[in-house]
Amino acid sequence: MSRPPYTESFPLFRPIHARIDFDALRHNYLRTRELAGGARMWAVIKANAYGHGITRIARGLAGLADGFALLDLEDAVRLREAGITQPILLLEGFFSPKDLPEIAARQLTVVVHTFEQLDWLASVSLPAGTRVPLFLKINSGMNRLGIPPAQAMAALARLRAWPHAGVIGLMTHFADADGERGVETQLARFRPLTEGFDGPLTMANSAALLRFPQTHADWVRPGILLYGASPATAYASAEQIGLKPVMRFEAKVIAVQHLQPGERIGYGGIFTAERAMRIGTVACGYADGYPRHAPNGTPVAVDGVRSRLVGRVSMDMISVDLTDIPAAALGSVVELWGEHVSLDDVAAAAGTVNYELLCALALRVPAVEVGNADVSALTG
Repeated sequence: MSRPPYTESFPLFRPIHARIDFDALRHNYLRTRELAGGARMWAVIKANAYGHGITRIARGLAGLADGFALLDLEDAVRLREAGITQPILLLEGFFSPKDLPEIAARQLTVVVHTFEQLDWLASVSLPAGTRVPLFLKINSGMNRLGIPPAQAMAALARLRAWPHAGVIGLMTHFADADGERGVETQLARFRPLTEGFDGPLTMANSAALLRFPQTHADWVRPGILLYGASPATAYASAEQIGLKPVMRFEAKVIAVQHLQPGERIGYGGIFTAERAMRIGTVACGYADGYPRHAPNGTPVAVDGVRSRLVGRVSMDMISVDLTDIPAAALGSVVELWGEHVSLDDVAAAAGTVNYELLCALALRVPAVEVGNADVSALTG
């Protein structure tokens, strides 16, 4: 039996939740559209929409998004059954020839990145008149997926010869759009293939979209920007870009401890009280998606007041400093990241990236939806 959604008036669940703000999501989409100029946008919702809920985010952007990009055919089918009619791009293509009839029936767009996939296309018979939109992925230097540039024309010719080929586009992916090397080396490998090419082009992920307008082309593929975080924190913060956090990760104080100077906290006793302290035990741990290696001093907010993590992160609990927040008590709300505590600050403290924090949110954490989802484009 599935449980009902978490609400403050239905407090039977452990006091932790992720608050998902549709208004912030839509704000970020529109801000990203401004940054993208005239390019259309594949809203990237892989990894369960970066932990936000894939169907939820698609529903939130149903009236705005030009298209959605994800990995799993199962997720694409679920979106179609939920009434999502926009183009859906399978970023890793298909993993078996058996996938193609479902892909065609659901009118999905497919990335082709290996010669084996070209062989699979040729081996499958689809109903007469069926057309599948395709993007040929070029390995311009990322060296994960893609056809080498020297073999791209041969691969493109095979795609064009497939009787079920719909619109054919070209795509690539940048390895260091958020770093010092930038995109020019890869662009120099990709550009010659686009000369005289009359299909759609897509290159830019969030970082390239933000930093390199020359990569915008016909379609861009924003991911982390949509969720209110920066893809290149050394270049600009989320606030400087003009984004709003979509996720506010919150839990509550479930116990208060009073420590004397010299007493230690939690597993391994990695924090020692330097004075008389009040410590709040919070219903959140690494099994909820909070980073286990977050050190002493990682920022939190208690009832909206900035404070800090103390002691080691446990599976189900963390400890936070309440000493200088006299009003804090049992039931106080602790924001792990969101409005008062930047996701980027937590990631920096924990030695990781904002992407990982969002994607690691555990399924056991219930979601609370706030704001308005635009469902005007849904047919189901």
